[in-house]
Amino acid sequence: MSAITRRAFAASSVAAAALGLMPARAETYPARPVTLVVPWGAGGGTDATARVLATMLEKELGQPFNVVNRVGGSGVVGHTAIATATPDGYTIGMLTVELTMMHWQGLTDLTPRSFTPLAMMNEDAPGIQVSSASPYRTVKELAVTIKDAPPGKFRASGTGQGGIWHLALIGWMQSMGLPANQIAWVPSNGAAPAMQDLAAGNIDLATCSVPEARPAIEAGKVRSLAIMAPARNPVFPDVPTLKEAMGIDYSIGGWRGIGGPKGLPPEIAARLTTTMKRIFDSAEFRAFITSRGFGMAWRDAGQFADFMDKGDAQMGAAMKAAGLAKT
Repeated sequence: MSAITRRAFAASSVAAAALGLMPARAETYPARPVTLVVPWGAGGGTDATARVLATMLEKELGQPFNVVNRVGGSGVVGHTAIATATPDGYTIGMLTVELTMMHWQGLTDLTPRSFTPLAMMNEDAPGIQVSSASPYRTVKELAVTIKDAPPGKFRASGTGQGGIWHLALIGWMQSMGLPANQIAWVPSNGAAPAMQDLAAGNIDLATCSVPEARPAIEAGKVRSLAIMAPARNPVFPDVPTLKEAMGIDYSIGGWRGIGGPKGLPPEIAARLTTTMKRIFDSAEFRAFITSRGFGMAWRDAGQFADFMDKGDAQMGAAMKAAGLAKT
């Protein structure tokens, strides 16, 4: 299906749902609890977002939306669980930016085209976090030491091997003229376990988003030195951008959205998309997102499909340049 066709299909489905023209199947959906799969561990930003969405979807649609964490394989396990579910609307899940990266690494055959996109609701930039016990008070101090250290002496984490926060680290290294492997990457099942490793001193830094690091920051276990974004996050106004701190104009971002298996009935997909738009526009959801410092970014089904297609091509090019692509 072409990008234009997919956009038109999604738009017509949503319009039909709004006019009440959908078949009875959508009117009675959901008739029983729905499973919401999260490909990353409990306690991270993706998990937190999913649990808020699940609560609000239950309020909107009158059935429980049960969050299930399916971790492993750098996101492959959870995304596979979504893609291979029965396409009846009773298993949906969080799609994350790693979906546009995993197949380039040869980890899976899944691509964005393996899913029915429903809505994208969030986009975030990564930060550079260190333990509160770290001697580095600024990102420039950290960078100077990294440059002088032998490759692999410093260890970092934040997501799986070749994930978005790993690619963020590689991009930062390359922007300083350093090799992609200057810092050894320690794979993890999301930001939450990476924060635990950072606080325990098992790694030297983490490049997950600042909102994901917020609990550890507020607990005094971790501090953020810089953010890889064009502008500061208003919730973390004291964290400078890389450009401000080092003169490096480098930014990158991760995103989260909702999708289902390929072949989801269009009337059910449309109902979920319109429901999520109401949630996105609600004061409750906006309060959650802004309180966490997450970035709000709405894309409907067709826009989300196009966004993932473009991101897939961009990530492929970036990963090939970094030597991470195997396909």
